[in-house]
Amino acid sequence: MTPFELNRSLASMVLLVDTREQPTKRLKRRLEDAGLPYERKKLNVGDYSCKCTLPDGSELDLSDRVAIERKMDLGELCQCFGKNRRRFEKEFIRARETGTKIYLLVEGDNWEKTYNGKYNSLYGSKALVGSINAFRARYGMQMDFCKEETTGKLIRDILYRELKEYLQEMEYDEGRNKADLQHA
Repeated sequence: MTPFELNRSLASMVLLVDTREQPTKRLKRRLEDAGLPYERKKLNVGDYSCKCTLPDGSELDLSDRVAIERKMDLGELCQCFGKNRRRFEKEFIRARETGTKIYLLVEGDNWEKTYNGKYNSLYGSKALVGSINAFRARYGMQMDFCKEETTGKLIRDILYRELKEYLQEMEYDEGRNKADLQHA
């Protein structure tokens, strides 16, 4: 893949939005902030992923390689670790089984609020920190806090970088395979 072809594939990036994401004003604003064309699709894990068109015209769908799970605040995250833990953990188990990398974005909060229990839930701060760190260790979850107005841009930028790295790795693997064939 030439640098031109790489750039063309990156420019063709389409945001994949899980069909279970509710069509709210917040979603509309998030999609506008991402500034990408989008497609609604049932994703196996997460709320967002991406796809692009390769130089040969085929589609590359990264939804089984990388996904972004978004929570509107720590209160919603507490529900996921509390009463909805079984369903939430099943999603991370599915991701681990398929080798899907998951980013977790939590809007409007931060570590200080997490450690000090400054969120709307009875779920204790020690239990919340413990659950977050258990999922990070167990499932390789990467978690970021962000402001609501930053979420769309962050989703775009994370997925763009993941796509670029994957395309460059594909190029590297193709070059290595060609070299191996020449030496065989």
